[in-house]
Amino acid sequence: MTASNLDQRAINTIRGLAIDMVQQANSGHPGLPLGAAPMAYALWDKHLRHNPADPKWVNRDRFVLSPGHGSALLYSLLHLTGYDLSLDDLKQFRQWESRTPGHPEDFMTPGVEATTGPLGQGSANAVGMALAERWMAARYNRPGHTIVDHFTYAIVSDGDLMEGISAEAASLAGHQKLGKLIYLYDANDITLDGPCELSFGEEVGSRYEAYGWQVLRVADGDHDVAGLSAAIEQAKSETERPSIIIVKTTIGFGSPHKAGTSSCHGSPLGEDELALTKQALGLDPALRFELPSDAVDHLSDAVRRGHGLQAQWNRGFDAYAKAFPDLAEEFLEAASGDLPEGWEEAIPTFPVGEKVATRAAGGKILNALAGVVPWLLGGDADLSGSTNTRIKSDDDNTPETPAGRNFRFGVREHAMGAIVNGMAYHGGVRPYCATFFVFSDYMRGSVRVSALSNLPVIYVWTHDSIGVGEDGPTHQPIEHLASLRAMPDLAVFRPADANETAIAWKMTLKQQRPSALIMSRQNLPTLDAAAVQGAEKGGYVLAEASSAPQAVLIATGSEVHVALAAREALEAGGIPTRVVSLPCVEIFEEQEADYKNSVIPRDVAARVTIEAGVTLGWHKYAGDGGACIGIDRFGASAPGDENMERFGFTADNVVNTVKGLLD
Repeated sequence: MTASNLDQRAINTIRGLAIDMVQQANSGHPGLPLGAAPMAYALWDKHLRHNPADPKWVNRDRFVLSPGHGSALLYSLLHLTGYDLSLDDLKQFRQWESRTPGHPEDFMTPGVEATTGPLGQGSANAVGMALAERWMAARYNRPGHTIVDHFTYAIVSDGDLMEGISAEAASLAGHQKLGKLIYLYDANDITLDGPCELSFGEEVGSRYEAYGWQVLRVADGDHDVAGLSAAIEQAKSETERPSIIIVKTTIGFGSPHKAGTSSCHGSPLGEDELALTKQALGLDPALRFELPSDAVDHLSDAVRRGHGLQAQWNRGFDAYAKAFPDLAEEFLEAASGDLPEGWEEAIPTFPVGEKVATRAAGGKILNALAGVVPWLLGGDADLSGSTNTRIKSDDDNTPETPAGRNFRFGVREHAMGAIVNGMAYHGGVRPYCATFFVFSDYMRGSVRVSALSNLPVIYVWTHDSIGVGEDGPTHQPIEHLASLRAMPDLAVFRPADANETAIAWKMTLKQQRPSALIMSRQNLPTLDAAAVQGAEKGGYVLAEASSAPQAVLIATGSEVHVALAAREALEAGGIPTRVVSLPCVEIFEEQEADYKNSVIPRDVAARVTIEAGVTLGWHKYAGDGGACIGIDRFGASAPGDENMERFGFTADNVVNTVKGLLD
């Protein structure tokens, strides 16, 4: 079935703007916007509930363009439907500091819900958004008062569905019966290198049916707007299963010589082909950024509709607030991203001398915070008994108990990271996730996007070093601390004891960026709570020298206790020694230069860093006259204490290293 004249005019206007953006930039991906414009139009014009005048309206439907390389399609839609994205912004596509970057960035462009581009990420983000919507609906809705009720839509591509992360996420979504999650699959059978059949021959629908999804099909995605709309309506009516609508499309539709080929995937059409494509689409080949008045008037009606939808919701929320004032207040606080007044008072302190693993202390702190921050929630990769990240007062989050705050992500680390990103994008919740530190490798793509987008996600990574012991080098993180510290806008905490762990949790919740809490498996002595308050600045003097220091020991995590023992021996031998605990390098580096120099003085040459990881990065603090005690090889399978001793993380080795520097 062909689209109506007005529908077709609107679709071709979207297409025309997209290919003009790519051509003007001489860079970009015209194929997806040309092929996927009908499905995007059917969704945005006939189903998507949103308000372009208020892109952050809390009950809007969420839309994710997972194949973010097709960003010109999204920018065209945003401009034409009335978002604060001007034609001049479109003309600056892919240019320095423009609001239309090469791949969508949620912090750059009004109406962009998620930063996408690394394929598969957006599909998993959408799962997180749907989980957040369901949790908020279960917590806040009351009979006769439905204040959270929206769908999450994502356009996904062949490339997205090849990525393993999308399989992990889809498996969990089916298990969770996320009926308000709908994928539109742009099945154009073309990738950058050529036909999909070169590498991707599976029957996608059967796979998603096996995951527990409803599978719908639209055979003519190039023309059948009515069929696309009907499929979306059918997907919306299914409450027990997420839905994937497999839409057969032609990449580069309308291009006489490039349609259906990989040549239009990632390169501009070229001036001649651009003109021929516009002619085929009924647009003026001589015009750039053409805006036919009938199409513009039709698409811009989204502003009027959005205003009405939000006004109706506001009236409903006013009635809800009168009936349930406490819940309404909590809802607004959660949606704002703020924390309840006095939340810090719930954080426990731990008695001096008690030996406790920081993972165990972290679990107690998490549970205390969960008691005062109702929207703090999360889960783990099948390891809650080891990571200590279960909220003991709460249920598991399941289709039967959707208000539960414990999410069982299963052994799906990469998707877990992207799903909690999606929860954070959605808002109204403060998500965390957990696994063993060595498996942060599996999550790295998701962690990087959260850092880029400044998402306040909390990563709890336990079993932090060769102290893991007998599990051996496959489970012993070595290079991980250095590699994560190299990532911009990620705060990495490795606390030395239970009370530093409490401060790490406090600083984490204050961050408007992702944080990583790196926790020990082994028990560690608890330090005086008053003595560790300097941890709020990322690094501080934990134990001062008896006089002007001749040596400075700088350590993190369990190695702080090695440094303290070494200091005692050095002081007894007449060498005044300072111990610096550096639980968060990122926060320490944000302090004033005078403070940093007061903690790690440059005029003390004998500076020794101690950390059970690679020495990369530590020479900055050790300096030319200092030394770095670390491990620049993989670990070993042996009891944790023996590993620490054999790899040199002992007071004797630190003492000998300092004496060698002073000789």
